[in-house]
Amino acid sequence: MPLIQRATAALLLVAAVAGAGCERAPAPAAAPTPTEPAQAVEQLIADLRGNDFATYARHSVPPALYARLDLAWNEGRTRWPLTELPLDDRLPAFITALAEPGAEQHLLATYNRQFSGAGAELRSAASTLGLFATQYLHKEGDYSTDERAHYAQLVAAVSRWGQKAPLGDPQRARRAIPQLVAAARQTGLAGGPDRFRQLGMQRSLERFGPFFGRFKQVLATYGLDVDADLGSARATLIERDGDHARVALDYTLAGQKIRAQLAVERRDGHWYLSDALRHAETEAAPASAPAAAPAAMDPAAKPNR
Repeated sequence: MPLIQRATAALLLVAAVAGAGCERAPAPAAAPTPTEPAQAVEQLIADLRGNDFATYARHSVPPALYARLDLAWNEGRTRWPLTELPLDDRLPAFITALAEPGAEQHLLATYNRQFSGAGAELRSAASTLGLFATQYLHKEGDYSTDERAHYAQLVAAVSRWGQKAPLGDPQRARRAIPQLVAAARQTGLAGGPDRFRQLGMQRSLERFGPFFGRFKQVLATYGLDVDADLGSARATLIERDGDHARVALDYTLAGQKIRAQLAVERRDGHWYLSDALRHAETEAAPASAPAAAPAAMDPAAKPNR
């Protein structure tokens, strides 16, 4: 798939998850430690709205699990929590391509050749992407029932946005691409997966945050104001039973009302999203031990066929 096409798909899908100058947003005043399930959910949303992935990571998991994830990152086994983003495996290459010398001219030329004025084709692609993504969510992936129900709403909302957004407008592209290129260069993350590993989790996430912020600014010029949508989010407690609870999350995405139900649980006095913990545990798991070498075969024996 050509780079610009991959970038367009990433634009759509990253926007969906978010409804989870490269200046950094001003740091908000320190929020009190959440003592209730709904407060913990709203804290994570505030972290995303502030482009603060480093703090988001610490708020997402208990300290002991965070330490294991940090070790896995340093060993090159994970890029959590960026693994929660769609197309996360392509993110290092995407940033590297944007940061390459001459990227502005190359990407603009590619855009003009393939997408400039192709509004009808891009609207069709957004519709098709929504159908395929919805089918995938129903059948594939390591998603809980809550996640599948939530993400299906996100995909539908972003697909509808993509069918109306001026993605084929060359004037917007000429403004957007240089912004993303400049933001990618300022991250210092170009160089592929090894660069993320070398910098470590904390520094990589700190550097990724401003890029994410600029990405959201670009999305806003196409009619998708992710920060406003995140600001609309409200979490309310549905039920609580000891260290387990369910929270309703209501917000809008691209003008569509989204309502999700989230399982949360308390560990060491703090509340965390159950699905986030499950995914993080998988990412932190040590690499599988190499399989034992097969025993030497008796020369007289014949292999089964």
